[in-house]
Amino acid sequence: MPTLSLAIQKGGSGKTTTAINLAAALQQLGKRVLLVDLDPQANCTQSLGILEEPEYGMYELLKEAGAGETADVAKAVRATASGLDLLPASLELANAELEMVSMYSREKLVKQLLRPLEGRYDMILIDCPPAVGMLTVNALMASDYVIMPLQAEFLPLRGVKSFWRTLEKIKKQLHPSLNLLGFVLTKFEPHKKMTRSVLEQLEVDYAGLVFNTRIRTNIALAQAQESGTDIFHFDKNANGAKDYLALAEELLKKLQL
Repeated sequence: MPTLSLAIQKGGSGKTTTAINLAAALQQLGKRVLLVDLDPQANCTQSLGILEEPEYGMYELLKEAGAGETADVAKAVRATASGLDLLPASLELANAELEMVSMYSREKLVKQLLRPLEGRYDMILIDCPPAVGMLTVNALMASDYVIMPLQAEFLPLRGVKSFWRTLEKIKKQLHPSLNLLGFVLTKFEPHKKMTRSVLEQLEVDYAGLVFNTRIRTNIALAQAQESGTDIFHFDKNANGAKDYLALAEELLKKLQL
């Protein structure tokens, strides 16, 4: 049961869109997937139609685990309208960054929480905050692989190098078996010179680590999130659905699943 973090040190990268629709695409391919929202903005949770603050979600689980109590992770899993299983986030999760500082084994709390779910899912996807803090470190410590979604623009490209250094540090000091699976280019417009330049630069700097599948700019992806669902339940014929299905197939091939 591989666990993958979708992470990058930059907001607006298509990270949450990719987490939701990659999970949905894997589900379309017959995989049992759990989506974990570890971002205090709770965009993943809200984009799947859960608009009210969850009474029992990631914040409550982390608080209980950090206090040495038995956290009931199965109780926190919510079935969304589109059929995806989700561990939801709330705005309270922002408090966890400060509260976890004094907790024992604080960087391993998410890994500890997910352990009882082994065997229940084929894959776990974690939507990380767009910054490197204790929540992101926890996600990485719980993961086997990292996927970095980024827009095909130069500013996100600069953020990649900073996050790469963070990954290398965590891999060296805390989690030697953590691996970067690859970069996914989002909002891809092949006719634009800048888009092509970013792709070329990525392929030079990180040879072999760029997914062949690109996620094209597609308004239906944003409309699906506004409707509280994934692209397959919103419009299965949209380019976004085709691209995320291709990405899921490429991912499974990389993982030999």
